Amino acid sequence: MIAPPLDTRIPHLAALTGLRGVAAWMVVLYHARLLLTDWLPGGVTAMAGMGYLAVDVFFLLSGFVMWLNYGPRLRRDGLAGAPRFWWRRIARIWPLHALVLAGMVAFALVLLAAGRSTAGYPFGELPLHLLLVQNWGFTPDLSWNHPAWSISAELGAYLLFPLVAVSVRWEDMRPAMLIAAMIGAAFALHAVFALAGEPGLGGRIARLGLVRCVLEFAIGVMCANLWLSWRAGWTGALASALAGGVLAALGIAVGWPETAFVPLAFAALLLALALDGGPIARALGSAPLRWLGDASYATYLIHFPLFILVKLVGVDERLQLGPVGFVVYCAVLLALSGALHRWWEKPAQRWLNRRAPRPAAPRVPAE
Repeated sequence: MIAPPLDTRIPHLAALTGLRGVAAWMVVLYHARLLLTDWLPGGVTAMAGMGYLAVDVFFLLSGFVMWLNYGPRLRRDGLAGAPRFWWRRIARIWPLHALVLAGMVAFALVLLAAGRSTAGYPFGELPLHLLLVQNWGFTPDLSWNHPAWSISAELGAYLLFPLVAVSVRWEDMRPAMLIAAMIGAAFALHAVFALAGEPGLGGRIARLGLVRCVLEFAIGVMCANLWLSWRAGWTGALASALAGGVLAALGIAVGWPETAFVPLAFAALLLALALDGGPIARALGSAPLRWLGDASYATYLIHFPLFILVKLVGVDERLQLGPVGFVVYCAVLLALSGALHRWWEKPAQRWLNRRAPRPAAPRVPAE
């Protein structure tokens, strides 16, 4: 969704770009599912109802990719490299967020002028959304562009990442230590949700979303270091796939709360995908799915406001959207995603990156 481009010369990692695109469309289907029950099979609707877990894939993938792209650089530059890292991440996420938020403000002003309710668009919270801190525990509920909560949480993880990269020598940890650390982070996540009385990862997002992101991001960082240790052989891929599959099957069969097993199961399966060059990895690394991955941030941010418009003009009296209407919605979303990625995201990112702060030159002692 919002990770920097992966090195597509490494076929196994190219699959992760496609995975990001698939995850974005799982979130799209999750939000649309209740308007499609007239014609969508019940099993598909039930599976779509789990689409909110795609956000956990984003968080894990983000930590994984951040380490591979920025970890060694931050290890070299130390905290002096943090401002430049932060600038580049803001250049990646903020321009499109600001554009979509501006569009929603215009929409809310139209509602206000027409005498319609603007309860979901609290103008007093706009400064929080503009600064991308709306999901740091300052508000009780999601508002404005709901999916942007995860971008706010990601910003929190980005602010912490240089400290984590500099203070912990992840690359020197043995695989057993990394696995133990991953289990510890997953247990901490489960404990936080259990203390809050939430068995599901999608519970109380406005209050718990930040810790959900930060801990899963950290697990993704550890996955990246495991990948660096295991990428030369095939046994790591097999072990990871088995561990992820067994953990997921056991958690579902026993009825564990998803906070107790989903993050670790997803992490193991993500690692297996990154290590493996099999048919699934090749399919996800194909050009069409890589394109979906490249445009996934735009898809993720604009699908919700576009869906609001669809509900206003495209649903019938029973609040159902027919298959033709849904196909039109998806086609428009694809076109907008590609256009915004090409003509807004990338130019704005390049413009801001050219103005990124540079690390201070080392002082030369006087002779």
